[in-house]
Amino acid sequence: MRSSRHPRQAVLAAALLLLLSACASIPMSGPVQKGDPRVETQADVDVFAPGPERGDTPQQIVDGFLTASAAGFSDGFAAAREFLAGEAKAKWDPLSGQVVAGPVVWGSSTNEAQIVGDIPVAARVDGDGRYVEAPPNAAESVTFDLVQDDAKQWRISGVPDGLILQEQDFTRTFQPASLYFLSPDKTYLVPETRWLPNKNLQTAVVKELLAGPSTWLRDAVVTAIPEGVALNPEAVLVDSKGVALVGLSPQSTVTKADRSLMLAQIEASLRPVPGVGSVQVVAVPAGGNPVTDGLPLDGAAVLQRGNAPTGNVEFLQADRLVALSQDQVAPVEAVSSLAGLDARSPASNADGSLRVLLSGPDRLITAPTATTPATTLYTGASLAAPSIDRFGWTWTASTTDGIVAVKAGAATVPVQADWLASRTVRALRVAADGTRIAVVSSGADGVTIDVAGIIRDESGAPQQLGPPIRAGASMVDATAVDWIDESTLGVLGTSTGNVAVHSVPVSGPTTSKPEVADPTALAGGAVIYVTTLDGGLRRFAGETWATVTGVTGASDPSYPG
Repeated sequence: MRSSRHPRQAVLAAALLLLLSACASIPMSGPVQKGDPRVETQADVDVFAPGPERGDTPQQIVDGFLTASAAGFSDGFAAAREFLAGEAKAKWDPLSGQVVAGPVVWGSSTNEAQIVGDIPVAARVDGDGRYVEAPPNAAESVTFDLVQDDAKQWRISGVPDGLILQEQDFTRTFQPASLYFLSPDKTYLVPETRWLPNKNLQTAVVKELLAGPSTWLRDAVVTAIPEGVALNPEAVLVDSKGVALVGLSPQSTVTKADRSLMLAQIEASLRPVPGVGSVQVVAVPAGGNPVTDGLPLDGAAVLQRGNAPTGNVEFLQADRLVALSQDQVAPVEAVSSLAGLDARSPASNADGSLRVLLSGPDRLITAPTATTPATTLYTGASLAAPSIDRFGWTWTASTTDGIVAVKAGAATVPVQADWLASRTVRALRVAADGTRIAVVSSGADGVTIDVAGIIRDESGAPQQLGPPIRAGASMVDATAVDWIDESTLGVLGTSTGNVAVHSVPVSGPTTSKPEVADPTALAGGAVIYVTTLDGGLRRFAGETWATVTGVTGASDPSYPG
């Protein structure tokens, strides 16, 4: 703790405690706690922190700097810079990225001019808001070099760029925002989640949208926003009625764009921002005023979204494919008996016109009908459960060929993915928009969950996967994956404790759902189902798992896709 404070600072600290139940400082001791990832925007609350006091020790200077950094969005990081000396004061870039951390553990040192600490790392976020969860027990060292100024007061001369934020400070000052791009056929909006500062969030969203998608997604999507288009003025203005005014320049470039698609991207990205009720985009001439000189642009296209499936869950039972409707089980009429096929892992497209399943561990077959027997689509060792994309391609993976995509009447496509070399694919699932795939794989470094963009040719045939972004790094094992909404995976596996269903954002912190005894398979959608080792079927309702009464002998639940 610091010694006596100036009265003004004491009043300021007291006000802070009244405003917030959690302090903006980083605790110096205590266990690492997993925070609640739910974000509650506190747009009307500014958290302030005092600058350095005369006579502060090097440790107090570093502690004060971290506290002021966590509150920096309230004063433009002015107080935090008061703790810095010389070039560090001018060059420190607080927005180059964030370390989402647990309590700092300070080391002992005989060098008074250097403070070294170990930081338990929960996640890293880069300067563009890309959140990457850290693996279990991740930690890194941080060093602060200090000098004394002419008045013999300690100041920090060497400081890492970015912010070190405790989890509650990070979720107080940042929140996830979806930037929407387009599928190559321009029929779907495709989200990319970024974690951006709450302060002036609407401006940050549009600036990042104009800058385009991240490297991992870039080759799988397109954008209708022309290159070179910029905000004019450099802020999105929201009036008292909640209308967000987006001025774009140069006017000649903006007006030549595919207006309906460009507006669809901007509106979809901005509408979820707190305080925004509607969006008005205007094309602004050079030197013009968006309010008086802007040319209003209207007519946003209505595009599809890759939302969670809401139909009936299907599963295997007594050599039949059955569906659950209003808690009643009935055979899927389009599929005949599966007796003798050693059926497992059924999959279908959105309308049920294409159905496949695994026959034993090594054959991918079409589902038999009353008039057509099952036919083999692909044979390979230890096949992963199949996934059907909206273009009619069925995806699976074998231990010999890696990921493949097959389609009746077309040649089998080995889908190139250099990052999966020397790895074994355990599970995969294509997103409803057809541009992204989630992959669970194992290798020398253990089990990983990755999401990658799908690169297709002009006909829609998959060719290769782009570079991955890792999700769910806090999990140590995983056996099944599904999409539970357009930006979140449902994963069956282990983080701590026993096997459980986890909610894994493509970009964000993983959370586990309550444990269910002996889960064997997962179906993710608007309602999540699992089957259990004893043949039961359970659904996640509220905050618990409810048994679907009367269902026995169930296995391999699935939704379309």
